[in-house]
Amino acid sequence: MRRALHLNSVFLALSIAGCAASTSPTKQPSPPPPSVSVVVSPSSANIRAGDSFPFSAKVSGTSNTSVTWSVNGAVGGSAALGTINTSGTYTAPLALPSPNPISVRATSSADSSANGSSSVSILNPIPVLTGINPSSVGTGTFTLAVTGGKFVNGAQVLLGTTPLQTTFVSATQLTATGVLSSAGTYAISVSNPNPGSSTSASVNLQVTGSTQASSCSSMNLGQGASLGGFLPFPADNLWNKDISSAPVDPNSSAIISFIGSGTGMHPDFGAGQYQGSTIGIPYLVVGSQQAPVTINFSAYGSESDQGPMPIPVTAPIEGYPNPGNGDRHVLVLDNSTCFLYELYSSVVSGNSWNAGSAAVWDLLSDEQRPFTWTSADAAGLPIFPGLVRYDEVSAGQVRHAFRFTLQNSSPAFIPPASHWASTSGNPSAAPMGMRVRLKAGFDVSGFSAANQVILNALKKYGMIMADNGSNMYLSGAPDDRWDNNDLHNLGQVTASDFEVIQMTPLYTQNNIPTGPSPQITSFTASANSVAAGTPVTLSWQVTGASYTIVSPEIGAVRGTSVSVTPAVSTTYTLYATNAFGRTTATVSIAVH
Repeated sequence: MRRALHLNSVFLALSIAGCAASTSPTKQPSPPPPSVSVVVSPSSANIRAGDSFPFSAKVSGTSNTSVTWSVNGAVGGSAALGTINTSGTYTAPLALPSPNPISVRATSSADSSANGSSSVSILNPIPVLTGINPSSVGTGTFTLAVTGGKFVNGAQVLLGTTPLQTTFVSATQLTATGVLSSAGTYAISVSNPNPGSSTSASVNLQVTGSTQASSCSSMNLGQGASLGGFLPFPADNLWNKDISSAPVDPNSSAIISFIGSGTGMHPDFGAGQYQGSTIGIPYLVVGSQQAPVTINFSAYGSESDQGPMPIPVTAPIEGYPNPGNGDRHVLVLDNSTCFLYELYSSVVSGNSWNAGSAAVWDLLSDEQRPFTWTSADAAGLPIFPGLVRYDEVSAGQVRHAFRFTLQNSSPAFIPPASHWASTSGNPSAAPMGMRVRLKAGFDVSGFSAANQVILNALKKYGMIMADNGSNMYLSGAPDDRWDNNDLHNLGQVTASDFEVIQMTPLYTQNNIPTGPSPQITSFTASANSVAAGTPVTLSWQVTGASYTIVSPEIGAVRGTSVSVTPAVSTTYTLYATNAFGRTTATVSIAVH
């Protein structure tokens, strides 16, 4: 019995132990989910203004690897800071941002608190030099018009490694002045400043042994004077562009038909007088001895360049000695400054001029008149570079397009024109600035040597529609050396012998280009209160201007400072102009 009891006790103990072994263990907490992290590559970068650069983002801790890109906190960036697309490609702004560097950031779409960034420094672009004008100068002082792209304010033109006095005109234009004492071949290049200082490839400047005061000093003084081979405006200017292989406009035939296929070309220039007036548009070359003259405006003052201008009151008016009621143009070139001055509807008033409008043209740069503004010509063009001139024809070569008129024009223009003066709504009417070319197959062999020079130029450079007037009238300068009978033979050339060059871009009221006017950062005087006769230096900082004028007393000027000597208390105005408009600033000097 006692033995049986012992076994039962053992079974009971085992049974209790078995129940204890089957009890579930205590549940442990789940590990936390992995944290989301974002790493942007590269972590830092140097990018030149206007360039694009790809960034990548590695997202860990989630299956959702999409991110949102931002620049300095702005999703997608901005024009001032640069933009970035959804793929992470960043495009730097054209101008250096402030602040610089900026931060490119990628933020996780799964967890907005997770992000990574890269520090980006924006560098100035590498300048591109495409040409200089002139490409050959004499020893002594010279001025160059430098063309290219990606120039920034502070860019420096280099002669070898020597910096020249440089004026920033625009992102595509600089002017530079220097002095050379010996002939030879010199390398010209352009250097953009820090951050990211860089230098363009170079072009050669040929320096001859002859002395030259400035790049346009080869122009002789006087009415109808020879330019001595000087070519107004840079070689790449549209006036000087070879269009012999340019495509023909699809509407060429319709436009020529609207003009009148059989209409003969008429040389609107010549020797002597017709009904008491000279034939053509005269011009005068002056030098540094010519004092500035006040210009008063009677019509288009808001679209005119302000004076003073070195235009003597004795300058010939179109149609002299009996100008009548025509356009009364006055054209004056200054061989000491390389500026061209043109007046429309000109009348002498004592020691000054009254004019309907006036325009200044920098002969060393590719100046574009503000869009929709007129000039002394209806198309907003300069007149002088389109004239047929005796000095060129007699030398045997013309290197530019000519100016011509048509009876009807449409409300549109093509660069380099900037203005229309519409007389017709016909779709085949010509826009201002339309360019036509004498057909390559036209046989010139039956014409005189002089006329062949003109006709060959019409094949290579063509002629540009500049004003409303008689159909197919070719503009030129009067000169008693012309042979009027010979010029009359040009009438054998008719409109059907020409073709219209492709018209692009064509601007109408629906697509006129817009952009920023120049910015004047400062305009100051070295002294604001002086005794009479004390010289004062006016200084300025301007960006984005094609040309600048200081009025009164000075007129068109290059550089960033000028000296004035006010006799009485005077307020000076700085006019800074580009293709999109004009900006002004004033400074006053009290004279006691």
